[in-house]
Amino acid sequence: MDRIVCSWCQFQTEATRTSCSTCGAPLDVAKTVSASGWREAPRLRDMTEFKAGNGTCQIVGEVVPVAEFTLTDADVVFFEQHTLLWKQREVSLAGRALGGGVRRVAAGMPYAVVEATGPGRIAFTRDASGEVVVLPLHPEAEVDVRGHAFLVATQNVGYDFVRINGLANLLHGGSGMYLDRFVAHQGPGLLLLHGFGNVFERRLADGERIQVEPGGFLYKDASVTMTTVKVPYGSGGLRSRTAYLAELAGPGRVGIQSMYVHVHTG
Repeated sequence: MDRIVCSWCQFQTEATRTSCSTCGAPLDVAKTVSASGWREAPRLRDMTEFKAGNGTCQIVGEVVPVAEFTLTDADVVFFEQHTLLWKQREVSLAGRALGGGVRRVAAGMPYAVVEATGPGRIAFTRDASGEVVVLPLHPEAEVDVRGHAFLVATQNVGYDFVRINGLANLLHGGSGMYLDRFVAHQGPGLLLLHGFGNVFERRLADGERIQVEPGGFLYKDASVTMTTVKVPYGSGGLRSRTAYLAELAGPGRVGIQSMYVHVHTG
């Protein structure tokens, strides 16, 4: 059977399909790229279904999309408690503690997740408009994600965190910005995120740099470095002010979201 490579996730899928069997991205629609090089994350069609472990995931709805999993008895997914929308009684739940508990609590991050074990159906969403971003992970691939964007992942995806010094203005006014780090262990994994508004991705070349408003940052490959830059401005009678931006340097992917709550800095 002829197969093609999905332009979004880089996994192979059957050439006869209209959507990728690994991430659900439409295959019969040309990818949209702006003049500056940002491409739109695939707008998954309502009721799109793709593989998730031994079972499937179906995206339902468009304004506040829902990820509905059909789990086999060999499937386990994990998630933050408040992303659960509904489940069948047959699906069992169990808590799982995460490493670095004290630091996680201090950073406002979850210190535990919930595991769901099949068989049965279970659905997840966030109470905000936007997009479900499907990121299939190749073995040992690492992705860093802004806090509270995580929706659900398959069991073989490791979940840790890293701190980016200097982005104190972003969330809690603390000593830095904490990012969730996900890595696929022992085979491919599946990671689903929620992005506010529309989501765009750009692949940076080695050494290529861009500056992003921290509230718009969504995810990056672990190979992309992130630092803080201070950009002074003020003229025409305005007193001097400073914008704090996140500078990202390639190589690797960077994802941004078009809608966010702007945090004013002093």
